[in-house]
Amino acid sequence: MGTQSVSLELRGPIARLTLSRPDRENAIDATVVRDLRDACDAVTNDARVVLLTAQGHAFSRGWDWDALLGEMTDPAAALRSHGIPTDPFGCLGDLPQPVVCAINGDATGAGLELALACDVRIAAEGANFSVPEISLGLLPLAGGTQRLPRLIGRGKALEMILTGDPIDAQEALRIGLVSAVVLHDYLLSEAEAIASRIAARGPLAVRYAKEAITRGLEMPLEQALRFETDLTIILQTTEDRAEGVRAFLEKRKAEFKGR
Repeated sequence: MGTQSVSLELRGPIARLTLSRPDRENAIDATVVRDLRDACDAVTNDARVVLLTAQGHAFSRGWDWDALLGEMTDPAAALRSHGIPTDPFGCLGDLPQPVVCAINGDATGAGLELALACDVRIAAEGANFSVPEISLGLLPLAGGTQRLPRLIGRGKALEMILTGDPIDAQEALRIGLVSAVVLHDYLLSEAEAIASRIAARGPLAVRYAKEAITRGLEMPLEQALRFETDLTIILQTTEDRAEGVRAFLEKRKAEFKGR
């Protein structure tokens, strides 16, 4: 599957999503949001992991206001007028498969919010990260005020959002915004290595782990622990769970089927 703005390619157990507007620094307009949603819908159970990256030197410079505003002056109203939902990148979080994001360059505004909707982020050296909307008299419009503090904590998220100042890749690593920083030439190979390690694990266990963490964070601890136990009980009824036990006892690599 491929469009002018987003491509989807299945490579073994890894589905690769690629932002494909390098001439516009992968700026995000209504077409990108729609194509991204359609690509997420097209990811099948054959994929155990999704890898998101971008063409060109920037991951995404954020909203394409030239395309979105037209004669309008209200950015939020402009997004609504183009049918862009309140959570435009929620389709990534809704995928049952983990999503690894390879940030090849600057992730600005909505570009950073897109990366925040993924599960694991690694960055190329030289990448910068910012949510500069406050300097325009705006709030982040795609979940930045909610996902960023959940990831890096309230204090640092407030600093980034209230100042609008960028941080570099090493600072992003220090605060937990990304989990690794690598040389640009090695970014995709490292991202694929992480995705491959995840894909080699029990696919049902991986999906339940993502669900337990994602949904559990929204629950009180006692309720979240019960939810974790419920998922564990369900997992114990699967063929993959039995195969994992047999492989451990027989001292061999497990052959998971996703059943």
